[in-house]
Amino acid sequence: MFLFQASAAPKRELRAVWIATVGNIDWPSKQGLSAQQQQQEFINHLNFLQSHGFNAVIVQIRPAADAFYPSEYEPWSKYLSGKQGQPPFPKYDPLEFMIAECHKRNMEFHAWFNPYRALVASNSNPNPANHATRTHPDWIISYGGKSYFDPGNPEAREYILKVILDVVHRYDIDAVHIDDYFYPYPVAGKAFGDQNSYTKYSNGQSREDWRRDNVNLFVSQLNVNIKKEKSWVKFGVSPFGIWRNDNKDAEGSATRGSSCYDDLYSDVKLWVENKWVDYVAPQLYWQQGHRVANYDVLLPWWKQHTPARQLYIGLGVYNMVNARATPWNSPNEILEQIRDARQEHANGFVFYSMSSFYKISSALSDSLQQNYFGTIAVPPAMPWLDRTAPPAPVARIAVVNNGNLIQWDPVIAGKEATKYLVYRFAPGEKMDLENADNIVALTQATSFLDRDNSKQYQYIITALDRVWNESEKSNAVYIKN
Repeated sequence: MFLFQASAAPKRELRAVWIATVGNIDWPSKQGLSAQQQQQEFINHLNFLQSHGFNAVIVQIRPAADAFYPSEYEPWSKYLSGKQGQPPFPKYDPLEFMIAECHKRNMEFHAWFNPYRALVASNSNPNPANHATRTHPDWIISYGGKSYFDPGNPEAREYILKVILDVVHRYDIDAVHIDDYFYPYPVAGKAFGDQNSYTKYSNGQSREDWRRDNVNLFVSQLNVNIKKEKSWVKFGVSPFGIWRNDNKDAEGSATRGSSCYDDLYSDVKLWVENKWVDYVAPQLYWQQGHRVANYDVLLPWWKQHTPARQLYIGLGVYNMVNARATPWNSPNEILEQIRDARQEHANGFVFYSMSSFYKISSALSDSLQQNYFGTIAVPPAMPWLDRTAPPAPVARIAVVNNGNLIQWDPVIAGKEATKYLVYRFAPGEKMDLENADNIVALTQATSFLDRDNSKQYQYIITALDRVWNESEKSNAVYIKN
C-alpha cells in the first residue's frame, strides 16, 4: 500500500528518462559489447519504458567530445567499442538505430549533448591526432581532473555548434538536449584557467558577467541555428535545479545551494524569458523539506518562471538505489513529487536515470504502470514551432469475427509518419477528448481492432503531426444494432 493516490493523468505530458552513456552508466552496460548485444539492450530499455507509459528518451550521444554515430568531426566513443575511434562491431550507426526504434514505438528521441566536456580525465587523451583536443590545445582548459572546451573562446564555441548542427542536419531527431555542464562546477580553492580568453575577449566586463555572456551567446546561437536547419526540432536544457538563491537576488528561490547563475554562469531564467529554449528540465533531485534545496520551494519557483515555455521536472530515481532510510527507501517521495508537479501544471517529467529502475524494487515502476502513467499520453504541442494541425480523418467501422474494426484513410502531416489517437466511448458517455481514460490507442496504422465489443461503443479518430498538433475529431462511428 502506498500513502498517495495517483492524480488524474493528463492526456498531454512528456514522460521521459535520461539514458546516460558516459562511464557506461545506462547504456551500453559495458564497453566492447557486440552490435547485436548493444541493440538488444537498447530495445529492452525501450520495451520497459513503453510498457510503463513513457513516451520519450533523452540519450547522451556526445558524452565527452566523442560520438555515438559516424562523425567527420569527432571519433567513435570508447563507451561503445572500448577504444576511442573504433566503431562498434559489426559496424552500425547507433544513433540511426535508436531513432528508428523510438519512432517505431511513437516515442520521441532527444539527442543529448555535453557541449563543453573534452576529456573525462585530464591526464589521459585517447583521441586521434586530428581531434580538437590535440589540434587546438588553446581551446582546452584542464580543471578538477577533467578537461573542458573554453566557453570564452569563440572558435571553440563555433566548433561545438558545428558538431551539434551536423546531427540536426543528418538525423531525424526530435530535440537537441544539453545538460547542466556549462562552466564546470567549482572546485574549492581552484580557479578555472580562462585568463587568456578573458584578457583577449572580455572588453572590460567583470569575469562573472563575461562568462555568463559567453554561455548566453552559445545558447542563443544554438537555438537560432537549430530552427534554421529544421524548424520542428526542439531545443531543451536540463539545468541544475537552483537558478539563484534569494539571498543573492530577490528573484531567486528560498534556497541556499549552488546555483546556475553564480556557479555555472548559466542564466537559465534569461534563456526562458528570451525564448531561446523550448523547454527546461531542471534537476529537482532533492526531497520535499530538504533544508538547502526544498523540492516544495523549487517546483513552484520554476513553474512561475517558465510562463511561455514548457517545464519538465527532473526527478532523481537514483536516490532510491540502495536507500535504507526515508524518504528514498520507498516510492512515495517520487510519487508525491509527480502528484505535486501535476497540481502545479508542469508539462512532464524526466527521470534520472534508466539503470536506476533495474536497481530498485518494482514498487515505483508498478505504480507508474498501473496508476500514474496508466493511460496513454502524448507530449505537449509547442505552438510557437508549428500550430497547423493535420486534417481530420474520416472513419468507418465493421464487425469482424474477433471484434470491431475501425479504419480510416491516411492523413498527410509533414515530414514524418502521421500518428493517430483512437478514442472510445461507452453508450451515453460524454465524448470528452481531453480525458486520457478515453484513449485506447496511439498508432501509425490506419486501422484499430477493438476486441472488446461487449458494449455499443462509439469511436473517434484524430491525427497528430510530428510536433503533436492534433486534428479536429473524425466522424463518430459505432455498430448499429
